[in-house]
Amino acid sequence: MTSFLRSDRSAPVAIWLFVLAVLVFAMVVVGGATRLTDSGLSITQWKPIMGALPPMSEDAWRANFELYKQIPQYHLVNPDMTLEAYKGIFWWEWAHRLLGRVVGVAFAVPFAFFLVRRMLPRRLIWRCGAMLALGGLQGLVGWWMVSSGLSERVSVAPERLMVHLGLALALFVLLIWTALDAWNGAPRVEERSDWRGWALGFLGAVFFQSLLGALVAGNDAGLVYNDWPLMNGALLPDQYAGHGFWGTLAHSQGAVQLHHRLMAYAVFAAAIVIAVGAARARRLPHEARITAYVLLGVVTLQAGLGVWTLMAAVPLSLGVLHQAGAAVLLGAATAFAWRVRRP
Repeated sequence: MTSFLRSDRSAPVAIWLFVLAVLVFAMVVVGGATRLTDSGLSITQWKPIMGALPPMSEDAWRANFELYKQIPQYHLVNPDMTLEAYKGIFWWEWAHRLLGRVVGVAFAVPFAFFLVRRMLPRRLIWRCGAMLALGGLQGLVGWWMVSSGLSERVSVAPERLMVHLGLALALFVLLIWTALDAWNGAPRVEERSDWRGWALGFLGAVFFQSLLGALVAGNDAGLVYNDWPLMNGALLPDQYAGHGFWGTLAHSQGAVQLHHRLMAYAVFAAAIVIAVGAARARRLPHEARITAYVLLGVVTLQAGLGVWTLMAAVPLSLGVLHQAGAAVLLGAATAFAWRVRRP
């Protein structure tokens, strides 16, 4: 065991963080399914402890259904919903919240154990503590998002959905980066070439594109303009402007879909530039070069999947795959940005 640990690295800690990253990935995927099935408002109360248990009797199910009947989504979208149909949307949201609780326990308990056993590299303690706090904040933001759809809307506010997904993806990136640090230890020499800026810029672009995707999902913008490369036969959507600047930026279906398309083209072009540059770069480490090729492959698959999902009007299976693909691309971009730091 001693040979497996150094003062600046810990394989057990790295494995723990990678497992957490997988759990967060699963939570992102289930969250996407929850949004696509309009299940996010099925649980109208926030009970961090008792909410871990689903309804255990028919009376409990009816009580939860009665609470759902009090919100606008039921009256304006699902007035004919039966109790059995309600159970279908309930389970998606319950599973999403349960995964959040599992992530919290899977983070806090081993974190305490590693601290007590002094197995956590000192330089990573503050980062792990910050990630634990971010996970706790994510629970609060999740309820803040849900609450936006309980009184005046039939769905959650798109900008709050964007914040919720953004925090989850930020945690995903930090977990992967920190796991790689824990596995490999601190770099002996920092790479100061231009690759570091390119890699971090690409990572930021992928993250930003994911946020734009959240706005598309929050506005159901994938259900309109379902042709490609045009938008209803035109270069620009015929209904671009919303009510004011923020209404256009965050709430116009035409605008958010156009922005998501344009950013996708930019990410695709950047991936080509990175892959070509990596093929020509002599000083770039072999592992980083391979990761650059993987990036281009994942971007190409994700772009094709995005077009397919759009033209098929976002069926559940393709919508979930597209969101999962975004997380995979973000993970690959994180690995590339981490790797180019090392000569």
